[in-house]
Amino acid sequence: MTADVVEKDGVAQKWRRMGRGGRILAVVLTLVAFLAVAWLARTLAQGGESHSAASRRTRPSTTVGIATAKQADVPVTIEALGTVTPPATVTVSPQVAGVLKEISFREGQLVHAGDVIAVIDPRPFVMAQTQAEGVLLRDQAQLANARIQADRDRTLLKQDSIAEQDVETQVALVKQLEGTVKTDEATLAAARLNVEWSRITAPVSGRTGLRQVDVGNYVTAGSSTGIVLITQVNPIDVAFTVSQDDVPRIQKRLASGAELAATAFDRTRTTVLAQGTFSTLDNQIDVNTGTVKAKARFANDSGVLFPSQFVNVSLLLDTVKDAVVVPAAAVRNGANGDFVYVLNSNRTVSVRAVTRGQAAGDQLAIAKGLQVGEQVITEGGDRLTDGAAVQLASDIHARGQNGAAATPGAPSAVPTAAPAAAPTDGKPRKKHGPSKPAATTG
Repeated sequence: MTADVVEKDGVAQKWRRMGRGGRILAVVLTLVAFLAVAWLARTLAQGGESHSAASRRTRPSTTVGIATAKQADVPVTIEALGTVTPPATVTVSPQVAGVLKEISFREGQLVHAGDVIAVIDPRPFVMAQTQAEGVLLRDQAQLANARIQADRDRTLLKQDSIAEQDVETQVALVKQLEGTVKTDEATLAAARLNVEWSRITAPVSGRTGLRQVDVGNYVTAGSSTGIVLITQVNPIDVAFTVSQDDVPRIQKRLASGAELAATAFDRTRTTVLAQGTFSTLDNQIDVNTGTVKAKARFANDSGVLFPSQFVNVSLLLDTVKDAVVVPAAAVRNGANGDFVYVLNSNRTVSVRAVTRGQAAGDQLAIAKGLQVGEQVITEGGDRLTDGAAVQLASDIHARGQNGAAATPGAPSAVPTAAPAAAPTDGKPRKKHGPSKPAATTG
């Protein structure tokens, strides 16, 4: 405590001994030092801010990909998974029993309706036909004789030479024989039909499957396995399902008389298999799935559609004419809805709110907010903000093709010394050895 008091007293005595001029000089020096410290601190702060601003100005621009909004027709389609379904699948079975004598088709062959595909031994049926013809001829002769006798009895009755009962009996016999002849005609027709059925023909046009029975086997009428399965493949149908929400739109288009085009794609949706037309909708909605079955028919002339094959179906419902179209990757979704980054002429971007329209694959129609010819960002948009500077990937590629500029200040090649001039007097010069280095003086 005493030491502090003594130190303060010493400082005060020194201050009084400095005099008035010394005190003023000390105050001025203190003030100058304070101002110098403040100026230095402000300079350092401004330098830091300038460095941050410069770093922001020199920050590299985001490399982006762009696309130009264009005008095009956008198809309104319904996509579905379908199954190729033949219009007719027939198991060809024999109509009569007998020994299979001939097979007239190859497995997998395309046959037409009415083509003979197999033959059963027809001899028993031919003999039955001949017998039926004989019986018919006999009964027809008896009928003719009975009719002659009936006519004779009617004449005698008019002459009162025969009893009326005998005439009625003869007339009844004629009707009986007429019935017998009708029966014989039916029997003969059945025999002829059996002969015809011994030649088994294709009921529909289509592709044959694997043979179910071989030549020499005894086949019976109504066999469940049959001889072969024929599947109609030209034309052919594709069955698929559509949502119940799409039913009113389809019905409206069909009511207007429009023919809806259907396209069948392969499993990867990259190859078009066939083009066809919409056929019909089912008459009820599946309550479990909320879908309706539908069918489209395809000509299938090339046979590329195979029964029970899974395909992707695209049903063209309508077409939006002259729509503004951009790639779907250009449209983004934020807190305020859908928007795009529009490329400005100074290589900056602006946020533009848009309204989505009909989508068609990787293309999207813009119903509102964009004009034809404007360029939008499709790649690199995740790192952008409104007003951000960008550089195009195409510009970088072009600079790479043209080559990098030469670096300033690069060392140039050292010129080589010119060769010594040849002597002009024509005399050869004496060759000297290598000169010795001159001695240096210390």
